[in-house]
Amino acid sequence: MSLYEHPQPAAEGGFWSDTGKSGIASWIFSTDHKRIGLLYFYSVLAFFLVGVLLGLLLRLELMAPGHTIMGAQTYNAIFTVHGVVMIFLFIIPGFPGAFGNLVMPIQIGARDVSFPRLNLFSWWLYIIGAAIILVSLFTGGGPPDTGWTFYVPFSARTGTNVSLAVFGVFIIGFSSILTGVNFVTTIHRLRAEGMTWGRLPLFVWSLYATAWVQILATPILGITLVLIMAERLLGTGLFDPALGGDPIMFQHLFWIYSHPAVYIMILPAMGVISDIIPVFSRKPIFGYKMIAFSSLAIAAAGSLVWGHHMFTSGMSDTAILVFSFLTFVVAIPSAIKVFNWVSTLYKGSISLEAPMLFALSFILLFSIGGLSGLILGAAATDIHVHDTHFVVGHFHYVILGGSGFAFFAAMHYWLPKFYGRRYAEKPAIVAWALMFVGFNILYFTMQVLGMQGMPRRYYDYLPEFATLNLVSTIGSWIMVAGLVLLMVNLFRGLLWGPPFTGNPWGGATLEWSIPTPPPTENFEEEPLVTHGPYDFKGTGIP
Repeated sequence: MSLYEHPQPAAEGGFWSDTGKSGIASWIFSTDHKRIGLLYFYSVLAFFLVGVLLGLLLRLELMAPGHTIMGAQTYNAIFTVHGVVMIFLFIIPGFPGAFGNLVMPIQIGARDVSFPRLNLFSWWLYIIGAAIILVSLFTGGGPPDTGWTFYVPFSARTGTNVSLAVFGVFIIGFSSILTGVNFVTTIHRLRAEGMTWGRLPLFVWSLYATAWVQILATPILGITLVLIMAERLLGTGLFDPALGGDPIMFQHLFWIYSHPAVYIMILPAMGVISDIIPVFSRKPIFGYKMIAFSSLAIAAAGSLVWGHHMFTSGMSDTAILVFSFLTFVVAIPSAIKVFNWVSTLYKGSISLEAPMLFALSFILLFSIGGLSGLILGAAATDIHVHDTHFVVGHFHYVILGGSGFAFFAAMHYWLPKFYGRRYAEKPAIVAWALMFVGFNILYFTMQVLGMQGMPRRYYDYLPEFATLNLVSTIGSWIMVAGLVLLMVNLFRGLLWGPPFTGNPWGGATLEWSIPTPPPTENFEEEPLVTHGPYDFKGTGIP
């Protein structure tokens, strides 16, 4: 079957089953990569909505000075749980687990991943880890109040249930490692005939770079979390200065993982944008090789810049110079991607449908987040805005404005392919507009607050910060209204909307050449790839 064979009619029978079981058992014991991808998707989306609710509660508390809806201890617990849920339960597993599993094997012409049972096991580990984290909220002294970074010595001394929460994150780390191993092996070994490295879709390239970060960086987090548990349960004194330990060593260990983790969050999002923009611009991607290589460069260079989180914690001038320089270096491959996306748009026949609107938003919001990151990467300016709301605004521009908006783009772009039905376009565009406007009111205001000196993680604040905090909270209401409309419209369409068949987007990657929804083993016969998905020779793009 050629890459550009005309799409086949829709498959009968809905979703796939390979277990011989029915009901929920046919899902939670399935080794089909598409069902596992949807299991991940439903799971991470549920935790995302929980995280949004917690974040909304935080903004309601910060709406005005003084006590608004909760006390200080509750506030600390909620922002800790908000961070843990959003980072470890949503954004890190979101792209590889959900859309990586759904789309990547089809895009390379494979019938499944290399290790289907290991793939299912990784989802089970994710669910077990998430369950342990949820149990930690209601047992053993209550929710952890350390922040998602679990900084010592406080995390070693607090009476809240840090040990169990840390153990849950430890389990989820194993899930991430197994997913990385599976994806690297799959991309190396199961590519279809003719699917050379130079013909891989850019989403696959981004997952490949991400998988190596998952494999190499996540074990460091696991070791660090075990050491926190040892500190609390055995009193090892490794990090506690009262026992002769060094809390700065914990920061190094934590950020050696957690800064590369930012690229686990953002690299697959960049891959999604690289797939969507040429489709809705009706043009080949500009600079395919540079986008592919820049994904590997971001993964490599991004593993060397963790020290910029610690400029104010005490390090030598030489170390500050090196980490600051490397932070600016890692901006170069990101800038290459942005340049190539914009160049792809140039003179394109642009179609502003929902996936494209979220993709264009990604470019702007990620660029704002990246440029504000350079302020944090330069030690002289970082000292002034470190641990202020500026950092909160910057982080959310990169992660929610970047990865989050790319996740919504992927939902609108790929989910109709797997459900066989589509959403209503106008409500999707209204939802995008509300989210885009609300997001900028919420987080750009935070950056201004940070410039004015408002610290982050504070339950209360001085009266001069009151007006902008009210504006920021109103922005959160607008964004949540857009999110609610997005979810209602999307899932109402996926369940009861008009049929989505063939290739209405004009996509040129392999998933658009098979039936909708895809059959259990994806391809009726082994595909033969004759050219790359961005060449647009023959058919594919209308």
